Order: sequence, then C-alpha cells, then structure tokens
Amino acid sequence: MSARTNLLLLALLGAACPALPAETPLASLPYTPGLDVSAMDQSADPCVDFYRYACGGWIRNNPIPPDESRWSVYGKLARENQRFLWGILEGLAKTSAGRSAAQQKIGDYFAACMDEAAVEKSGGRPLKPQLARIFRMKSKRDLPAVLARLHLETGSSDAFFGFDSNQDYADATRVIAFAGAGGLGLPDRDFYTKDDERSKALRARYAAHVARMFGLLGDPPEAAGREAAKVMEIETALARASLTRTQRRDPYQLFHKTDAAGLKALTPGFDWDVYLEAAGLPRLNAFNVTEPEFYRALDRQLSSLSLADIKTYLRWHAAHASAPFLSSAFVDEDFDFFGRTLWGTPELKPRWKRCVALVDAQLGEALGAEFVSHAFSAELKRKTLHMTEQIEQAMHEDIVNLEWMSAATREKALEKLRAIVNKIGYPDKWRDYGSLEVRRGDFFGNVARASLFESRRRLAKIGKPVDRGEWAMTPPTVNAYYNPHMNDINFAAGVLQPPLYDPKMDDAPNYGNTGGTIGHELTHGFDDEGRHFDARGNLRDWWTQKDAKEFNDRAQCIVDQYAQYTIVDDIRINSRLTEGEDIADLGGLVLAWLAWKAETAGAKPESRDGFTPEQRFFVGYAQWACEHHRPEDLRARALTDAHSPGKYRVNGLVVNMPEFERAFSCKAGAPMVRENRCRVW
Repeated sequence: MSARTNLLLLALLGAACPALPAETPLASLPYTPGLDVSAMDQSADPCVDFYRYACGGWIRNNPIPPDESRWSVYGKLARENQRFLWGILEGLAKTSAGRSAAQQKIGDYFAACMDEAAVEKSGGRPLKPQLARIFRMKSKRDLPAVLARLHLETGSSDAFFGFDSNQDYADATRVIAFAGAGGLGLPDRDFYTKDDERSKALRARYAAHVARMFGLLGDPPEAAGREAAKVMEIETALARASLTRTQRRDPYQLFHKTDAAGLKALTPGFDWDVYLEAAGLPRLNAFNVTEPEFYRALDRQLSSLSLADIKTYLRWHAAHASAPFLSSAFVDEDFDFFGRTLWGTPELKPRWKRCVALVDAQLGEALGAEFVSHAFSAELKRKTLHMTEQIEQAMHEDIVNLEWMSAATREKALEKLRAIVNKIGYPDKWRDYGSLEVRRGDFFGNVARASLFESRRRLAKIGKPVDRGEWAMTPPTVNAYYNPHMNDINFAAGVLQPPLYDPKMDDAPNYGNTGGTIGHELTHGFDDEGRHFDARGNLRDWWTQKDAKEFNDRAQCIVDQYAQYTIVDDIRINSRLTEGEDIADLGGLVLAWLAWKAETAGAKPESRDGFTPEQRFFVGYAQWACEHHRPEDLRARALTDAHSPGKYRVNGLVVNMPEFERAFSCKAGAPMVRENRCRVW
C-alpha cells in the first residue's frame, strides 16, 4: 500500500450501480446473497472452467458501467457503500442544528465539493499561488523550499522524489523518514521504458495531454509542445533510474538506512537542510533511502537541468496534482487521458461520486464513524473475529505439520503467527480532525488544507514510537490488508457486508468467501515478501538456508503456473509481480477450507439450492472474484497490478486442490485437475 493517498485516483473512483435508480442515494445498504445462484452459468462444466460456472451469469447480467474501466463484485459493493455514504453526507451537508464538530466538517466539505457552479467560476485561479511560487524562483537554490511546499500541499504529488514516514525496517518500534523514488506522471516506470508500438503510442498521447495542460495554464501551443517534450525527457530519465515493481517486492532492495551526511552525499547538489526546514523537519538524522541509485541519478538530473526546465517540470506536476479539483476544463482534460485513454473508461464519474470519494480520502475516519454506526454491528465484529481465530488455528496446525520445515524455523513461524494482531471493522481510536479547517464555500482550499493536514500528520510521526492502533484504510473501504511492519491483518467494515460476508447464509459460502479473504491476508505474513519480517515486524532472516530453499521451490511452482496465463492480447501475467498475491490466494483458500471443516466438525451441513456443502464452499469463494475489464484496463494492470485477473484467482487455485476435484467429481485430465499440484502453505 502506498504511504501517500493518491487523491488523483481516489477522486476518479465510484460508479453507478445499474440495478439502482440513477442519481438516488441509498437510505440503507441493499442485500445480495453470499451465494447467488443467478450469478452462475450452470451450462458450463465446473471441471472445465469453474470461473465461468460460478460467475458466467454475473458477467452476463452486469455490464461495465460507462464510468468504470472494470466491474466486479467488489466494485459493485464499493459503489453501494458509496451511494449509502452519499445519503449520509447529503443529510450532514444541511446546515441544521445538532451536527457534531466532525459531522459539520464532513458535511461542509461535501457541500463545498458539490457546489459545481462555484468551482466552475473559479477556473484555474486556485492554482495561482503554487504557480507564482514556482515563477518567483531566482535560482536552483530555491528548489528545495519550493519542492517541500509542493509535496506538503498537494499530498498526491511526488515531484522529483517522494518523502514520507514509515517504520524502520530494522526496528519496527520506531518511525523514521523515508526518501523514495518518484517524479513520474504515468503510473509506473515501465510505461516509459517499454519499446513496443502500443507503449510508444501511449507516450505520444501522454505528451499531447501534458501540452494541452500547459495550454490551460495559458501557454501558447508551440511553447506548450516544447514544455511537454521537456517533461517527458525528465520523467523518462527518472523512470529509467527507478526499480521495477518486481524488484521492489524484495524488501532488502528497499532498505538503505543512512544519516543526514549519507543522504547529502547521494545528492550533493540538493540542499536537504533547506528542504527539511521547509517541511517542518529540521535536525533529522535517520533516513531510509529506498533507492540510492535513483538519488544519484536525480542529482545528475538536477545539475544538468536549467532553472527554466525545473520550473516547467514543477508547473506540470502542480497542475497534474490539482487538475481534478479545478474547473471542468482541467477536470475533463485530466480525465480524457488518465480515464479514457489510459484505463479505457468512457465517461467521467458524476460529481457526487467524486465528492464522496474525496471525503473518504481526506476525512475518512470521520466519515467512517458514520458508516460504522449505521452498517456494522458488534455481533458482526464478533462473528468475523471468531472466523479469523479459526483460520489462525488452521494455520497453526498447518505449520506444526509441515514436513519440509525444520524445528528452528517452525518455532519462529509460530512465534510470528501468535503475534499477529487482528483488526476488525474500524480503529479503536478515531482520528482527530479538530485542527483541520473546513470552509463551506472553499472547495479547493479544503482539499489543499486537508492535504497539508495529512502530510504534516504523517511527517510528525518521525522520531516517535509506532502507533500500532493506526489503520491505513478507511472503514467503508471494500478491502482488507496485511502490514508486515505492524504484523497485523485489517478487515474494513466495508468488506464485511453482503455478498462478501452474509450473516443470513450458511457457513460454507461464508468460509469460502470471507474465510478465503482472511486466510489470504494471514498468508501474506508468510509469502515471498512477508516471510522476510519477524514477529515484531523487523526485516530479519529467521529462516534456515534449507527451509528458505524449500519455500522458494514451492513458490516457484506457483510462479511457473501463473506465467502461462494470458491477460489480454499476447500479454501474460508477470508472475514475479503477482507471486505474493498468488501464494496468498492459494494459502488462504486452503486455510479457509481447514477452518470450515473444523467449525462444522460433528455437524452435518445440508445441501442447498442443489449444491452440496463442499460445492457451496467453492462457489461462495469464486463469486467474490466475478469481474470483467475493458482491454485498456487489462493492459495497464498487466504493468501495475500485483493481483492476477479474477479468472485465474479462481481457476488457478482449484486446480491445486484435490478437495475441489472430489467436490465436483472431476475426472483425471480435466482442465480443472492439475497433475503436479502447487502448495506452499
């Protein structure tokens, strides 16, 4: 998970649910069963294509909405949650008595965001203070102070590089400063480095977009074209100096701790004292430079660039970060490339969706408290925690019985498992937004002040003990995560709603779906990346050399399997990038199966809807992954997404599970029966 919230992407989130009346907020969340027979295609043979069997009806009945690049069960629930939040915010936006301070902030923020006439009237004027600061630069010595302010105020901008806080990899009790690679407008370095014709064409369209943005800032067309070319030149050099996403999966490649003198030695042409002073962080002396070679290349860049080149680059990044919050000319141009061209989304989301997403991004725990009070019960939290503990017990028994793991490594693995903290639904302590000023008539100002609030909040953690109660996800989010530095698993209230967790449903599909998700996050603690961190979250090798080889051999089986799957065109899965997620998917489903069997031991689960309990377990699992994508989305995700497409997150697992073969009476040689099965955990 990125340390900084990418407001650009979050502002573009949200989509209409076709089954609901257009432009109508929800008073309560709708109900979709955890196992939906109508979502299946029972004409398909589950032993030939289980994904089609479980999801064919859903894909047929749920076309991709025009303001989405993809559509999925997760996405549909996220939009239902968002529509429910819209109803809450519409009520709180009214200036009635009785609102708490937090309710007033989120209500007034939403009201300001929804005042499209005021936003349109302001045009690009809100950007002028940032542009004026850049214009006033007299020499390159002014860059550190200007850059620090840009980083603080935009939140989503990492012009030239990224600077943030995170736990010390060597001592997870401490927070230190992290200096990371950055400086790109496109989502990944590979967009700049791939040499195929499609990539070249996309870069040409990106450069044309950058030129049009300079035009919106008032530059003549000829000058705008030259400026866009310079931006491309700078960003391409930064991209080539950056690690690939696959390389970044190795935490040892991202941990290079140094002091202030060491940081300055990497970039002697950049005055870090001025940057840190402007960022409110004087006298720091502990840093993790995630990519030292990037900073050496950055120093060469800064020494060769003219002041005019640097100003051009900064103007672009200021406009790029702020475009979604300006008038329609900026919003439409930004969407035309980053929505329509890059991801294939035909239509911009309506304003209410963008505004709900922004409240969630910038005042997420204040909004999350409202969501939890309406949509998440103590009983649901208790049931989910019970399931989590059952799956952890299954993991314990699995580790104890592993034949390939030595006693020394097993002891450390069990120590780590026992230390995992389970966070369910929402944080125990809500974030205090008291110092954040929200003005009802100042949308852009609210965005800037909220970005500054969040930047300062994160940077203020440097040098302090880790807050282990903190969440990196807001409660309405339809997602979950494992944090190797915290050694905790986090399940937001938003993901614990039907159809993903259905209190009305029998255990089999719930353990398949939510149980599989819990097991997935738990397995992340022991995947190719998570296994490098110990029980306290420190980067430390606790494996014997023999056990590490045994793990890698088993993981390689999964890497080899997924490398054969095609995403779109002739693009295959980058299975080194997806390795951790693929390991977690398989391990999670195995653990969910074991936990379900333990939960129902001594009972006799009944067949329902014509399916045995075992079949319901697997269909319940598969239906969370029902989805389809636009081709542009698939191509972009092939470079950026560490997850395999939904089809392979289902079919790629069941071929490795003899339990599936027995549940559906599949014959040897069937496509869903794999002769040499993979299994790590």
